[in-house]
Amino acid sequence: MRCSLPVSSRRRILCVFPAYTPSFGTFSHAYPLMGGVKAFMPPQGLLLIAAYMPESWECRFIDENIRRATAEEFAWADAVFVSGMHIQAPQIHDINARAHAAGRVTVLGGPSVSGSPEKYPDFDYLHLGEIGDATDRLVEILDRDVAIPPAQVRLETADRLALGDFPSPAYEAVPLKRYLIGSLQFSSGCPYRCEFCDIPQLYGRQPRLKSPEQMCAELDAIVAQPGHPAVVYFVDDNFIGNRKATRDMLPHLVEWQKRNDYPLQFACEATLNMAKQPEILELMRQANFMTVFVGIETPEAEALAGIDKKHNAAVPMYEAIETLNSYGLEVTSGIILGLDSDTEKSEDNLIDFIDRSAIPVLTINLLQALPKTPLWDRLERENRLVHDAALESNVLFKRPHDDVVASWRRAIAHAYAPEKIFERFKHQCDVTYPHRITTPTKGKLTITNLRRGLILGFNIIVRVGLLSDYRKPFWQAAGHALRKGQIEAVFNMGFVAHHLIRFTREALRGEHNASFYAAKAEQRERDRNRPWWEAARRFLPT
Repeated sequence: MRCSLPVSSRRRILCVFPAYTPSFGTFSHAYPLMGGVKAFMPPQGLLLIAAYMPESWECRFIDENIRRATAEEFAWADAVFVSGMHIQAPQIHDINARAHAAGRVTVLGGPSVSGSPEKYPDFDYLHLGEIGDATDRLVEILDRDVAIPPAQVRLETADRLALGDFPSPAYEAVPLKRYLIGSLQFSSGCPYRCEFCDIPQLYGRQPRLKSPEQMCAELDAIVAQPGHPAVVYFVDDNFIGNRKATRDMLPHLVEWQKRNDYPLQFACEATLNMAKQPEILELMRQANFMTVFVGIETPEAEALAGIDKKHNAAVPMYEAIETLNSYGLEVTSGIILGLDSDTEKSEDNLIDFIDRSAIPVLTINLLQALPKTPLWDRLERENRLVHDAALESNVLFKRPHDDVVASWRRAIAHAYAPEKIFERFKHQCDVTYPHRITTPTKGKLTITNLRRGLILGFNIIVRVGLLSDYRKPFWQAAGHALRKGQIEAVFNMGFVAHHLIRFTREALRGEHNASFYAAKAEQRERDRNRPWWEAARRFLPT
């Protein structure tokens, strides 16, 4: 549903989503292999707000991961809406400055400002919390007046719009063909309270749900757009936060896939204890889920209690990973270094876990305290929050900072040594990919997919298979997959490993922060002042 308030003015709303800082998880080095892909995933939140605006209001959407908003677009707008995460704060402020330079009123919403409104004194309106009564008050204000207010106005949602009343995100406002993967939301919230996570505080511990019919309608909207991504990611905070609802929804998803000849693959994020849900796992397999992101955080079972993540030990960790693999689900994992429980042996334990689990993709970060988390509150009480741009985290670790960073560097160097990552992909060819269902060829034989496959195949052969210095382990893994008839696996391991290897090498040269959640200010400044010929070198084969 749209905002139902009566409005008397016709407004023009420019929604601008800020660029991301490069990270392991956004796969930016893979984009040049894909032919036209410019960004990772469409932002659900801002697309939802755009769809909620009154029908008589005109909305335009710019994702600055694809292209920068122009002066003409700011001049067109009556108001500029922005949303983003903490890591995007510098880019958020930059958009605000450009909008103000054009004399336009600015509105900021989303997870970063909802968690830390004090970081954004430069915006005119702050929308705190989810879509709801605060959104309606904002519409009322802008309907009356779009002048910049004399002082900042904060609007905080007390009555959230039920997910069942959410409009379909404005997918039509973005070029889906420019994204690596699509995005879809079924639920919001997570019942667990992991110490470092802000989800329960921002979105609640009782998962709220869309109807299966809503979700299928959104899928219809995605596949209706020519060139849509072949993979759609469920951005739910925890896909099995409400197990019954997930179990009841999945048959609808299976039927949608069958009705449309399986045009999509799915991915999601969930807790590791989903390994105890065989009925859900089988339905996910039938619905063509390929990947699940799991916040494993640490392989040290005794450390999980210290971060309120004991549910990860509900099933022995390696057994849980094997179970997920047996349903065709490739696990990707979040890992945290710098926990209070870490010892000199933690690095060796992590490296052993990387090899033994054979998880291909692991996002290994340093612990970073986010506002509105139990971790932030505890470290504030212990006077262990630090705000030094020269450091790699805002946490005063129990171990020496330089030792923790050195462990991180050795861990990522081990994980993404070409021989290691391709060996783990070979393992997936043996234990995971054979358990996936065979889908109808008809759903995949589109002009877009054929074009995308030809471009990706050519670029992988040339840039990875011929020009890279890791071509030998690539061809060894590719040969292993081809002998098993797993052609799609060759494409997947080629572009994923290409990004991870290149990103790791940049990180080891000091070009990226050891935590995805903390931006390295001096690197941003170097990038801003880097001559074009130096920037161009980053896109040449290595």
